[in-house]
Amino acid sequence: MSKTILVTGAGRGLGRTLAERLSERGDTVIAHARTASALEGVPHAQALVADLADPGSLAEAVAALGVERLDALVHNAGVLNVNAVADETLEWWQRTMAVNVVAVAELTRLLLPALRAARGHVLFLNSGAGLSAAPRLGSYAASKHALKAIADALRAEEQANGIRVTSFYPSHFDTDMQRGLRDQYGADYDPARAMSRDTVATTIMTVLDAPADMVVNELRTEPPNPLPIRSKN
Repeated sequence: MSKTILVTGAGRGLGRTLAERLSERGDTVIAHARTASALEGVPHAQALVADLADPGSLAEAVAALGVERLDALVHNAGVLNVNAVADETLEWWQRTMAVNVVAVAELTRLLLPALRAARGHVLFLNSGAGLSAAPRLGSYAASKHALKAIADALRAEEQANGIRVTSFYPSHFDTDMQRGLRDQYGADYDPARAMSRDTVATTIMTVLDAPADMVVNELRTEPPNPLPIRSKN
């Protein structure tokens, strides 16, 4: 049976791959991106165009969708900056928290009626940084720890409404964010030692397709031989 699934950050990377894979199998995809042009070439039935750095704009954008039933919400979008706590700027702290935390909470809140109607699933794409903070990833790790807290609270609050909640912690997969992270560290990158976007998308789809009498609360994955992040300097 086909599902209606909203994917944030669908304009590129994993979000785009997921939108393509879901559409190929017949699901109705609502694709989110910051601009309409970012969704050119992305298969989707509806678009949610909104800047997650401005969570206050989400209510109007979601209302315009008119979605009454939503089978799954995949929180894929996120931002990352590599900097020591001593050097991180206020602008990056505010942007990271707005996009990775506040907008996620607000979008979830706005879509809860549709998710409840479908006894739907909310999947939070987290990170290893959401479990353990590495040097120079303070702002990003803080946002991902907060994301885990949102997921844990939502799971407890919405179990009686039939909503399933998953925190997914994939490590080292081939995406623009991983390449950008290593560029900022001045570290080597080898896509052959990373999970592919297709692999991660397949895993997400498998979790969303879990039988109705089961939920994957948390899932951690990594490639068999990940390349450590080490500065070349």
